[in-house]
Amino acid sequence: MDSLDPLMLARIQFAANISFHILFPTITIALGWALLGFKLAWNRTGDEAWMDAYRLWVKVFALSFAMGVVSGITMSFQFGTNWPGYMERVGNVAGPLLAYEVLTAFFLEAVFLGIMLFGFSRVPNWVHTLATFLVAAGTTLSAFWIIVLNSWMQTPVGYEIRDGVVHATDWWAIVFNPSMPYRLTHMLLASALTVAFLIAGMSAWRWLKDGGGEGVRRTLKAAVYAAALLIPVQIFVGDLHGLNTLEHQPQKVAAMEANWETRSHVPLVLFAIPDEEARTNHAEIAIPSGASLILKHEAAGIVPGLNDYRGNHPPVAPLFWGFRIMVGIGVAMLAISWAGAWMIRRRGVDALPRWYARALVAMTFAGWAATLAGWYVTEIGRQPWLVTGVLRTADAVGPVGSAMVASSLTLYLAVYAVLLAAYVAVLYRLARLGKAAPETKPMFPVPGAAPGPAAPLEEGVKP
Repeated sequence: MDSLDPLMLARIQFAANISFHILFPTITIALGWALLGFKLAWNRTGDEAWMDAYRLWVKVFALSFAMGVVSGITMSFQFGTNWPGYMERVGNVAGPLLAYEVLTAFFLEAVFLGIMLFGFSRVPNWVHTLATFLVAAGTTLSAFWIIVLNSWMQTPVGYEIRDGVVHATDWWAIVFNPSMPYRLTHMLLASALTVAFLIAGMSAWRWLKDGGGEGVRRTLKAAVYAAALLIPVQIFVGDLHGLNTLEHQPQKVAAMEANWETRSHVPLVLFAIPDEEARTNHAEIAIPSGASLILKHEAAGIVPGLNDYRGNHPPVAPLFWGFRIMVGIGVAMLAISWAGAWMIRRRGVDALPRWYARALVAMTFAGWAATLAGWYVTEIGRQPWLVTGVLRTADAVGPVGSAMVASSLTLYLAVYAVLLAAYVAVLYRLARLGKAAPETKPMFPVPGAAPGPAAPLEEGVKP
């Protein structure tokens, strides 16, 4: 074990932890807003199908929130154990940003989550709706602070270095650093698409089994429509994000495109086997001038090449393939969501062909795959820097031996595999146990009814 590179093992361990952790915030960020939508639809219509959807998905939210909190705590310990140089060097910036996330977002979620989960018939309807809104706002605010810190690590500004330690000089510049707006928007849309396909896939699975009831039909339709609307926006934002990355991290874009020489008329490589040692691509299939058109908006546009950044650019293969996996899944999302929206609009949910429902089931966790691929491109693309131009990754790693890191990594991977399998199994169990028909009792008592168990709604009466 000691012959293995402790730096690489520490990177793999942190990557494993953050890969597991990011799965759950990716769900809770957007699912909170989906729950608010279900609740507002029920408030407006009194239709119990929306409340059935809320009852199911609030359980998914609670489970995902708990998994995210536990994995986040584990990940935070690694700042001290595996990467002590990080906080020693940039803690004056990273520490306050992480504290802001806890003080503003996590506390907001923690305070109102209990009301959202257990206050169904214990508080007035408007209080429960407000709690749902505040929990959703808290998840988004949490994402904001984490993306601020990550973006600052990619494009650091508003600081000075004194005695080798980073000190903040302009918090406004740090928070609204050059890449933050693009990363935040891209991540929020990724979360929304992840949840849209999660809801659509699980609803389609239930619909295939037994029809699922009206609540399943409503959520399937809403999720497909949401995905159809959001994926073109994500493609547009992704293009803007790419242009921003080209401006501030050109070596990352060069690795994503496997472009070795700075030149004009750079082709868009669809497939290749990048050879970093020979500084070339094998078996390349490309569209002439495609990369120049996308990145410079003209065929003769000059795109930087990796040979200009020898010794200071990320590994090529992970970025090249990760980017294409992310884009490929995005194209599949576009095709499936648009096809579904067209069929639902023309014929309704009940007339959907079974092959399409199976395709939605297959895409249930497509958002996870796309998010992980994009996250790897972002994080590996920053190498060899931990904070671009400020702190190299090798300078932040702790003195922990290879054997210790390898053994804890093995344990992490085993535990995470079991937890992830259990999580997915519970999701499908929740969907299977969902009600096929609306309940006869509302979640909330009718105004003026006696305290105690919820009273049945009279026809036409809204809470």
